[in-house]
Amino acid sequence: MAENRTGSNIRQAVDFGALVAFMVAYAVNRFVRGLDGQEALVQATWVLVGASLLALIVGWIVERRLAPLPLLTGGFALIFGVLTLIFHDPTLLKIKLTIQNGLLAIVLLGSLPLGKYPFKYLLGEAIRITDTGWRGLTLRYGLYFAAVAIVNEVVWRTQSDDTWVAFRGGLWIASAAFGIWQVFFIMKHMIRDEEPEPVSPDTGL
Repeated sequence: MAENRTGSNIRQAVDFGALVAFMVAYAVNRFVRGLDGQEALVQATWVLVGASLLALIVGWIVERRLAPLPLLTGGFALIFGVLTLIFHDPTLLKIKLTIQNGLLAIVLLGSLPLGKYPFKYLLGEAIRITDTGWRGLTLRYGLYFAAVAIVNEVVWRTQSDDTWVAFRGGLWIASAAFGIWQVFFIMKHMIRDEEPEPVSPDTGL
């Protein structure tokens, strides 16, 4: 248990470091090199792609597996990051958040009427709770992902690139807080006595 927790902490530190590196790369290109927002985003995407690969490698090394949620978000970051570099269009990087979170929301919320809880698979063996708990957690995260997709669309379409990058950084903090908040709900529905860890819905990539 302690070993798994250590591995999880290492991976989360790498994920957070990747987001910080992306934001620093954007700031350097934007305010030091004097590039416009669009070009600064493209240049910072090189860091995002490298960080996505690093996060997946570290996740495999420390956990001996690729956990579904980090694999999903890391895969999206790689695909849309590479597409951004190929087409030199940072819009692809911005809509990555909308598509990724929108698809997760559709899958999670759409599974509820069927009595299926795919989020149980996405979390792997991180927690063990009752079906009632899984249903509530699936609903909460489904609504969260839907809200992120909607807000992201509003921000990138109406605000500057600087504002979107700041929003991206703030989103990670909000996601971490959301994950911690869910611990109280999880504890009410645990099958056995163990200490749950907060699960952030945003890996930072």
